[in-house]
Amino acid sequence: MSRHKVKERRQKHERVIDTITGPGERQVLHWLAAHLPRWTTPDHLTGISFFSAALIAVSYLLAAQNPVFLWVACAGFVINWFGDSLDGTLARYRHIERPRYGYFLDHSVDAINETMIFLGVGFSGYVRFEIALVALVGYLLVSLYTALAIYVTGQFKISYAYLGPTEIRLIAILATIWSFFDGSRFVQLPFGTYTFFELITLGLIILFYAAFLFSTAGQIARLSRADISH
Repeated sequence: MSRHKVKERRQKHERVIDTITGPGERQVLHWLAAHLPRWTTPDHLTGISFFSAALIAVSYLLAAQNPVFLWVACAGFVINWFGDSLDGTLARYRHIERPRYGYFLDHSVDAINETMIFLGVGFSGYVRFEIALVALVGYLLVSLYTALAIYVTGQFKISYAYLGPTEIRLIAILATIWSFFDGSRFVQLPFGTYTFFELITLGLIILFYAAFLFSTAGQIARLSRADISH
């Protein structure tokens, strides 16, 4: 087999998305892709996701002075969903995929986006900065696992425990709205005092680190058995 054919085969992967909102979301995204103006490109949508992430981060920063900006952050999450979820859908719908370019650009921008968002949350005053940073590290670890798993298994898995990016956005919106109405109250637990937003963030931390550790351990075991059998 030629080197070109090997490279071509490695570019293809199986998308594994098993989420709560998945079935309905796919229908909505397909409808949107079919009705977008012809001049719209996947790169435009990736750009929208980047600028909406910046909007979210700035909104959280400003919310430290005026809680009304929490609503702007919620709107930013909706715009971010539109750009981030639709760019790949549009490329596949129009059969204009650029697998290596699209994958690299999309996930590079995702890493920048999530870094901005978590830093914004950490500076908002609604979540302690150190908690936001631990959550960011967890997200980046899951992203690292996803990238490595694509190389060794050919599967692109972006959902864990039936939760994917869309569900996490919805959780963030819920926590943000709750913080607007009840942001000054704290919950006393045996291991500390936390705001509702911090409790949600701690839940995401558990999800991120558990997904990374269990998925990595399971993948190592499967690869070890497969390599021994060969």
